[in-house]
This record gives sequence, C-alpha cells and structure tokens, in this order.
Amino acid sequence: MHKTPQTPIGSGFGPRTTAMEALGQADLTGQTAVITGGHSGLGLETARVLAEAGAKVIVPARSVTAAQAAIASIPGAEAELLDLTDPQSIDSFAERWIRSGRPIHMLIHSAGIMAVPQQYDSRGNELHFSTNYLGPFQLTARLWPALRLAGGARVVVLSSRAHQFSPVVFEDIHYKERSYDKWSAYGQSKTADALFAVELDRRAQAYGVRAFSVHPGSIVTSLARHLSDEELMTMGAINEQGQRQYTEYDRERKTVQEGAATIVWCAASRQLDGMGGVYCENVDVSPLIDEDQIGIAGVHPSAVDAKAAERLWSVGEALTGIHFDIS
Repeated sequence: MHKTPQTPIGSGFGPRTTAMEALGQADLTGQTAVITGGHSGLGLETARVLAEAGAKVIVPARSVTAAQAAIASIPGAEAELLDLTDPQSIDSFAERWIRSGRPIHMLIHSAGIMAVPQQYDSRGNELHFSTNYLGPFQLTARLWPALRLAGGARVVVLSSRAHQFSPVVFEDIHYKERSYDKWSAYGQSKTADALFAVELDRRAQAYGVRAFSVHPGSIVTSLARHLSDEELMTMGAINEQGQRQYTEYDRERKTVQEGAATIVWCAASRQLDGMGGVYCENVDVSPLIDEDQIGIAGVHPSAVDAKAAERLWSVGEALTGIHFDIS
C-alpha cells in the first residue's frame, strides 16, 4: 500500500484558479460523476464543469423537481431522489444504481449542513455528524460495487478549514455530556470527513479507488443559510447593498468558480494519479500545521491521523448498522 505524503506537490495552481482552469483540457467522455449537493453552490459549479468536459452527471437530491430546475442548463445531467439523513432513502438510491449496472468514476460528497442549532436524526445521532459524515459513509458503502466497477474511481469528500475547530471527540460525539456548540459540532463533522477519506483510500486503493478530502475555501452559498446577517457581517460576507456576498477576496475567500476548483482537481486531475488519502486546498495538497494553529491554510494532524481514521470507520459501521466490506 502506498501512503501519499500530506505535503504540497507544487501543482502550479492557486487560490484564484477556477474549476475550469483546474480541469484543463481533460476529456471525461464516458465517465460518470455522482454529485450530492450538485444542484446548488459549489456542487452545481462542479457538475457544470465536469459535464462540459464530457462526463455524465447525476445529481441526487431531496427534491428532484428543484434539482431538475437547477441543472436544466447542464448537458445530459439527471436528478435522482436521495435524502442523506434518511438511511432508507440512501439504500433505495444505491439499490437502483447497482441494479442499473452502471459504474461510478467520480463520487463527490458536496452536500452538507453548517452551524445548525442542536438537532438529532431519527437514530439519535447529532445532525452535523449524521448529515456530513454518516450519510456519505453509508452512500459510499452501498455504491462500492459501482466504484469498483469503474476500474479506477475517485471519491471526493468536502471537508473544511473548520476541521480546526474540533477533532472527533469519540467519547461524546453526539453532545450528550458536553455543552453543544454549533461551530464545534460542524468542525467535528468536517474532521470526520477528512478522516473518512484517509481510511477509505487505505482500504480501497488496491481496487483502483482513491479518496481525497477538500477544503474549497470560504464561499457564500446556501450552506450559510443558518447564519444571521450579524454573523456574516463579522466575516465580511455582506456587501454595502446588504447582499450576502464577500466584499473582497483573498487566499481563503473565493468565488463559486474558485471554490469548486479543488473539488474538480481532486475528482479528475491526472496530477493526482497514484495519490490519495490527503486533504487538499487551493488546488494542491495541504501542508500539515500544528494543532493549536487555527484559521490558517493547512490541516491538523488529528484530521489525517491513521489510527483515528480507522477508529472512525468502526464508528461509522456501528452507527449505520453497515459492515462496509471492501473486497
């Protein structure tokens, strides 16, 4: 097994790179991409760019009608029914897909929630952890035969710089003993996403499947719908007209086109052939930083720790009731 170092590779790209630029002249004809959250924000831009390069794009969503309307201008894109917080919905989508016999070359987990009030799913799991980690874990497990069938597939999991807010607190993942904090809960789920990519890549690379986690940057999308105007104002994310958008951009604050760049790069760039299990941002592999460093580029060791990743895999199996057998 080859472990990719968590160090930049000198991709030649950067924070102002757009998704189109990151993909370059890649021809994705004959490849299929499944993109959760592909009907809005970063997912929609990712879907558009991959489709324009020739990929067949499938967008699973809770509202097929709304998704169809959003992707209407994307050539050949299709919407399917899927609710990541509903285990039965995940299984139904996956069963339909597996029966179709179609491979999946790119599985992109772009859907998610951020900074919501304390809530739990039907099985008692904290909602950030359930939506952002357990849903993608179950979906990937159920779609594994289609990923293996591709003969070379990539799984891209959206993490976040917010992973720096919290490691996975295995002793109290669901905030039953400690006081709830929406940013800590979101951060924990994003650490879980990064760890998921680490362990999935370790287990799956023997079958030609590689996994990556991505921090896309800070982009004002519907993900921020639970934040107040006051909160967004402190982030510089409301302009003089009162609209929710950044007033200036930098290495962290990005347009949607720039935010989708690292996602597309991890999903399809040949620069990453033979690599996997790493956390990426600004269209490159991120450097490791110290655990006490917050709010800067880079990934905490706790978010790419092999032992924590293996432990989290077992938690995912226990909480979903699924034995994710990679063989």
